[in-house]
Amino acid sequence: MSSAELAALLVFSTAMAFTPGPNTTLSAALAANGGLKRAMTFILAVPFGWGLLLLACAGGLGAVIQAAPVLRGGIKALGLAYMLWLAWKLAHTTRMAEADGGLRVGFLQGVLLQFVNIKAWMNALMISAGWITVAEPMAPRLAIVLPLMMAYGLASNFTYALIGSALRSWLATGQRLAWFNRTLSVVLVATAGWMAVL
Repeated sequence: MSSAELAALLVFSTAMAFTPGPNTTLSAALAANGGLKRAMTFILAVPFGWGLLLLACAGGLGAVIQAAPVLRGGIKALGLAYMLWLAWKLAHTTRMAEADGGLRVGFLQGVLLQFVNIKAWMNALMISAGWITVAEPMAPRLAIVLPLMMAYGLASNFTYALIGSALRSWLATGQRLAWFNRTLSVVLVATAGWMAVL
């Protein structure tokens, strides 16, 4: 992989990883509601699940899904439904005590979320086609791209969670947490709306 290709990948990945989406929004919400320690399970699940998704796309699954509109539509529908359910759950969490009991996303859920996350699919398909399967042999390119992209996923979700965690004590006063959660749920709904038209 040339230095120009690597530079283009880093620019693209920065934009994709650090712009708000389902993963980063959920990382901030989980940390704001339950603390950084509780959000870490999800934060670690995101790059792991996304890495599996990238491997699957590089291995040919992406081409199969692109060629099967019904399958692509099913994944999209599941992803949108899951995002809307998370947004609803988040919007109805108004106090820290409720967050402790209800707002949880475990490791397996975090991994599986990547397979119904339209932004994750777009990212994996573009990276696979643009930087991994574009030249043979594929393995050395994958060996560079995969850990780099997983590190980006970890860094972006951890950054959003740090922000959510830093706001935790401020959010505990009055209705701030309710408004914060409602705002993040609107972001999730808007993201779902944007992804629905893709």
